[in-house]
Amino acid sequence: MREGIVLRAANGLYTVQAQDHHYHCSLRGNLKKDLRYTTSAAHAPRVTHARRAMVNDPVAIGDRVQISETGHGAGVIEEVLPRRTRFTRAGFRGKEQTLVCNIDQLVIVFACADPQPDLWKLDRFLVAAETQGLAPLIVANKRDLVGRDDAARFFAEYGSAGYPIVVTSASERDGTAELAARLVDRVSAFVGPSGVGKSSLLNAVQPGLNLRTSEVGGVTHKGRHTTTTAQLIPLRAGGWVADTPGLRQLDLLDASRDEIESAFPELRLLLGRCRFQDCRHDHEPDCAVKLAVAAGELAERRYRSFLALAAEASPRS
Repeated sequence: MREGIVLRAANGLYTVQAQDHHYHCSLRGNLKKDLRYTTSAAHAPRVTHARRAMVNDPVAIGDRVQISETGHGAGVIEEVLPRRTRFTRAGFRGKEQTLVCNIDQLVIVFACADPQPDLWKLDRFLVAAETQGLAPLIVANKRDLVGRDDAARFFAEYGSAGYPIVVTSASERDGTAELAARLVDRVSAFVGPSGVGKSSLLNAVQPGLNLRTSEVGGVTHKGRHTTTTAQLIPLRAGGWVADTPGLRQLDLLDASRDEIESAFPELRLLLGRCRFQDCRHDHEPDCAVKLAVAAGELAERRYRSFLALAAEASPRS
C-alpha cells in the first residue's frame, strides 16, 4: 500500500502521485457505495446494506488516498483518507459534487470585462468559501481592458468589507508576481466563471505549464469552457494549485441563514447590535444592519445580495 495525492480525476480514472511516481488508478468498488455495517462487539463487522453514494465523485483531486499497485504504473484506490477541507457544489440531479479537497485557499477569479463581472455571482462564491471554511482571495483579472482606476472601482466594496484583492492582467503579466507570492506553500484552488482567465493566470504564474486557453465568444461575450477537467498542479516555488472548469452556476448546499449571515464580514461586525435578538435584518425596527446601510457604512448592493442568498437558506435555522 502507498499513500498518495489525487492530481486528476476523469471518467472514473484517477492520476495519483505517490512517492514521486504517478499511477493511473481505478476505484475499489466499495468506495462507490454507502456501506452500513453491523456494530456488534462480539463479531467482526459485516455489511448489512449497500446503496449508491449520494455524491457524484467519491474521490476528488486533492484527496489523500491509499493505493495498491497492480503493475506497469497502474493501481487501485483502496481508501480515501479523512478530508481536511473541501469545496463542493450541487451537481447532477442535486447530488453533491466535490470539486477539490484539502485546500487552504479559494482563489476566486473574475474578469473586469469580457465577460462583465457579475458581482452577485461573486458574492455567491464568497459565501460558499466562508461556509465551507476556506480562506477566499479575490482576483480581478483583465485589468488591461478597463484601466486600473475602473478595476479598483468595480471591486471597491469587497476591499471595504475586508477581503484580500489582487488586480491582475494575465496578458501583460501585471500583478501576477503578487498573485504567485500568495500561492507559495499553500494549497489553492482557482475557481470562477468561464472565460475569466484562470488558466491564463496560471500560465503566467508558472511559465511552462502551457494550459489550454481560449477567447471569450465575440457574439455572446460569455466565457467558453476551455478547462473541462480539474487538475492539481505542483508549484516550483512550493505549494499546489488546482485549475478547475468554469462554473456558470453555484448553488449553496445546506447553508443556514445564520451561516450565510456570518459569511458576510461586514455583517459579522454588526451582529448582536439589533433591537431584537432574532432580527432578520429585513423589516424589523432598530436593525443595526439597515441603519448601517442608511448611513452608507454598508454597501446597499451587498445588503440586498445578503437578503437574496438568505432567502435560499436551508430551513434548519
